[in-house]
Amino acid sequence: MPDYIIFWEWLSFAVRWAHVVTAIAWIGSSFYFIALDLGLRKTPSLPPLASGEEWQVHGGGFYHIQKYLVAPEFLPEHLTWFKWESYFTWITGAMMLAVIYYVGADLYLIDRHVLDVPNWVGILISIGSIAFGWFAYDFLCKSPLGKSTTGLMLVLFAILTAMAWAYTQVFTGRAAMLHMGAFTATIMAANVAMIIIPNQKIVVADLKAGRVPDAKYGKIAKQRSTHNNYLTLPVIFFMLSGHYPLAFATEWNWIIASLIFLEGVVIRHFFNTRHARRGNPTWTWPLAIVIFIIIAWLSSAPKLGDSQEAMASRAAEPFLAATQFVAAKDIVMGRCSMCHTAEPFYDGVYEAPKNVHLDSDAAIANHAAEIAIQAGFSHAMPPGNVTEITPDERAVLLAWYREGAGK
Repeated sequence: MPDYIIFWEWLSFAVRWAHVVTAIAWIGSSFYFIALDLGLRKTPSLPPLASGEEWQVHGGGFYHIQKYLVAPEFLPEHLTWFKWESYFTWITGAMMLAVIYYVGADLYLIDRHVLDVPNWVGILISIGSIAFGWFAYDFLCKSPLGKSTTGLMLVLFAILTAMAWAYTQVFTGRAAMLHMGAFTATIMAANVAMIIIPNQKIVVADLKAGRVPDAKYGKIAKQRSTHNNYLTLPVIFFMLSGHYPLAFATEWNWIIASLIFLEGVVIRHFFNTRHARRGNPTWTWPLAIVIFIIIAWLSSAPKLGDSQEAMASRAAEPFLAATQFVAAKDIVMGRCSMCHTAEPFYDGVYEAPKNVHLDSDAAIANHAAEIAIQAGFSHAMPPGNVTEITPDERAVLLAWYREGAGK
C-alpha cells in the first residue's frame, strides 16, 4: 500500500486542478457576457422586443447576437443555461477548503498564537462566516439600500474590510486571505444559484404559459451579474495569495485584502467602460499602480510570527516524540533552515519560502508532512539540491515521518 500522504497529496492536486478548470470556464463566460452586454447596440433592423445586437467574429466565422430584456415572442426548444460553471467552481473550491484547511487545520487554519481553539471550532467559524457573507449581502441587495449603486458598494466594501480584519483575528494569515476568497466566491456562486438562474426560470415559465414576463427579474439578475464581474479579480488574487507570504504573512494583511477589492474595481471599470464604448479611462491605470505600490509598501511591515516561538500543534506531537526526530531535525537544520527561517542567510533568499520556518523543534514537527513530500517522497527540496542532501538523509526523513504517522 502506498503511503496515505501520497494519496492525499494527489487528491489535493486533483481537486485543485478541477477547481482551476471550472473557474476558468466560469470567469471566461462571465467576462464574455459582461463585455457582450456592454457592447450591444440598437439598430433600426432589430426585431420587436429586442434591446440590442452585436456582430462578432471568431474562429473564422461571424456571429450575430441579439438580446431580449424580457424574452422574444417565442423560445426555441433548446436553451443553453450558463450555471454549471459557477456551481462546480464553488463545489470544487469547498472541497479544496475541506481537503487542505479543514483536514490540515492544525497547520493551515488554526494559529495558536492568534486564537487557541480546537480544530472543530475553527471549522465551524469558517463555515458560519462564509454563510453569513451571503445572507448579509443578499439582505442588503433586497433592502432599500440596494437601489443605490454607490451606497450599496460603500457598505459592502466596509463589510469586506471588517471581515478581512476579523479573519486575521481568528485564523492564520494564509487562511485569512483564503477565506476572503471563499467569502466572496460564495456570494458570487449564490448570486447565480439563488437569484440569476431562478429569475431566468420565472421568465421562461411565464413565456411558455403565455404570460408577459415582468422585466424586474432581468434587472435584478443584471445587478447581481455586474457585482460578480467586479468581484472576480479580487477572488483570483485571494486564491493565489497562499503562495506569496508578502500578501498574507504581514502585519497589515487585512488592509492589503481591502485594497485588493479597490484594485479589482478600478481595473474592471477600465475594461467595462471600453467595452461599452464610453471612452478610454486611462486614469484607472495610474490609480491601479498607486494602489499596488501601497500594497507592496504595506507588505514590508514586520512579518507575522517572526518574534514568536513556534507552538507544536496537537497533530505534531507524535512527530516530536518519534525516536527518529533528533536525526531528522539535524538534517533539516543543516539542509533546510538556512532558507526556512525568519532571517534567511542563503544568498538571494530574503524571505522564508511560503513563510515556512523550520528553525525550531515545534516548527519542524508541525511541517512533518510537507517535509516528507518535498524532501522525502520527492526531491523538490532543496531546489536543485543546492545543499546536497543525500539519499540516506532523505530516507531518514521518510522513516521519521512514517514513525510519527504510525506507519
